[in-house]
Amino acid sequence: MNTLTSAEFEFSFLEEGFSARDIVEQKINESSMTDDRDAFYVCDLGDVLKKHLRWMRTMPRVTPFYAVKCNDSRAVVMTLASLGAGFDCASKMEIQLVQSLGVDPSRIIYANPCKQVSQIKYASTHGVRMMTFDSEVELMKVARCHDNAKLVLRIATDDSKAICRLSVKFGAPLKACRGLLERAKELGLDVIGVSFHVGSGCTDPETFTQAISDARCVFDMGDELGFNMNLLDIGGGYPGSDDVKLKFEEIAVVINLALDKYFSADCGVRIIAEPGRYYVASAYTLVVNIIAKKVILNEQSAPDEEDDGTNDRTLMYYVNDGVYGSFNCILYDHAHCLPTLHKKPKPDEVMYHCSIWGPTCDGLDRIAEQCSLPDLQVGDWLVFENMGAYTVAASSTFNGFQRPDIYYVMSRPAWQHVQQICAQGMPVHVEESCPAGIPACCGRESGLEIPAKPCQTRVV
Repeated sequence: MNTLTSAEFEFSFLEEGFSARDIVEQKINESSMTDDRDAFYVCDLGDVLKKHLRWMRTMPRVTPFYAVKCNDSRAVVMTLASLGAGFDCASKMEIQLVQSLGVDPSRIIYANPCKQVSQIKYASTHGVRMMTFDSEVELMKVARCHDNAKLVLRIATDDSKAICRLSVKFGAPLKACRGLLERAKELGLDVIGVSFHVGSGCTDPETFTQAISDARCVFDMGDELGFNMNLLDIGGGYPGSDDVKLKFEEIAVVINLALDKYFSADCGVRIIAEPGRYYVASAYTLVVNIIAKKVILNEQSAPDEEDDGTNDRTLMYYVNDGVYGSFNCILYDHAHCLPTLHKKPKPDEVMYHCSIWGPTCDGLDRIAEQCSLPDLQVGDWLVFENMGAYTVAASSTFNGFQRPDIYYVMSRPAWQHVQQICAQGMPVHVEESCPAGIPACCGRESGLEIPAKPCQTRVV
């Protein structure tokens, strides 16, 4: 992938002075002119670029291998492929998607410790060599099906501080690692490194320190057995938005210190990670329409509550996307989704206790059990931000409800920067960034002129 065109990406350019939120407003206005007020997304691919530059600036020693399972939208994968990211694939289909975009097999890690035999054979046939394992049975499957594999031993971690725990399913305990390495040696397999995952939504960065320390122990075991261990995969668990208690930079500080302590820069070990939500969560905004409404009159309010007109009723809003669609993140990702209003409420507007429900006939289809909203009407819009992670990838058409359309946008300076990185095939060197997240140095190597203060924009 050495040249790019906007047609390949299928996105719309933004024009100077406008943001992706302006596109949300534009699409709302267009849809409001018809009865087909379907839910939709706006995805700012420029936000994905900003996240990549932020990563390279904050953890320069760690190469990101994007977790495709988080959001397999072709435009997102193509953007990250153009930026030189690697890819964490968990299946044949994900490998096919990534390779269809011209990504070299060396930029793929088959990071699923429990693989189907036919899919191991597929990886072998298509040159994907790096893959994880955490059991003797997996070693034996690989030995039969992929004699060229470069194996990465996944170890268990303490993920008790994570929102979504993974070590209950994957990862070898530290005490089992020597036996697995010895078995790999007997089978003639090449173990090149160690991987771990502290759990999705990690809330304690020190978990990374312990996991990196454990990985160092396994590296030492491998060295004793004659393996050339040269890869450390520190997994995922990085926040995708800034509305969280533990910020990405706070995690990065802990990781950088631990890497310097256990895997110094001159030790010859390559460091990769598997960020997913980090890249895509904040890039996506979901807009839904209120398709039905129910007013529940409260028989009596609490006597100590002030009578301001909000306690005599509860409002139930039904919208045209739900937990079987984009909001599957509530069930599968422990997400809490609260809307913002399309139009700002008036300062004196009365707010009511509300619940928000999806469109299907299942009583489980509840988006928000309790929130505060004004008295809205059928046809009004609600906006949900930070909706790019584990949403579109797992949505269904249950009850015959369609998936929302996705409108991809990118500013021209961001597009120029993506083209430059793709054409040069060079690492990103990030200096002081402008407000839009595009560094002032971009284009220096190739002579590409990019404004010092690039603007976010509007669809042509």
